[in-house]
Amino acid sequence: MSLTTKSIAVFARPFSLPGFDETLPAGDYEIETELSAPPGHLDPGSWKASVFVKLHTRASHPGLTRVLTVSLTDLDHARARDKISGRELADVFLEDMLSDPLVLSVMQADGVSVAQLRSMYPASPASRPGEEAPGRTPPAGPLQDDPSICAAENEGMPVTS
Repeated sequence: MSLTTKSIAVFARPFSLPGFDETLPAGDYEIETELSAPPGHLDPGSWKASVFVKLHTRASHPGLTRVLTVSLTDLDHARARDKISGRELADVFLEDMLSDPLVLSVMQADGVSVAQLRSMYPASPASRPGEEAPGRTPPAGPLQDDPSICAAENEGMPVTS
């Protein structure tokens, strides 16, 4: 018994996959994922996944079709690297955090604005053109000097005299 799904992976930049010596060009790639049950194992937890990536044809061999077998983990890592290329990881983290309604609710309850939070995460020039370079010091303000924030940061730490 097996299940097959087809999808498209879009890469904005050239990428590589472990075990394959060629750098692949940016573009759309057809992906076929096949889940198959080992003989006698009907439990989906023990099924094996095979991932096939249909590679672009080469100009030198236009009729040659190439398919690369990769692990799902390797493909996911390549897609994640492509997603954040050109952006600092902190920027990706910050934008993901600010898109979470629960985080926004907690921020509102704590009286923390998006601008205050952004000041704690320096922007990279690639993600916010015209702003200062990474490594700038956040502006001094009530958020940094707030005793409740200092107490929360040091919660559980031994008190030294």
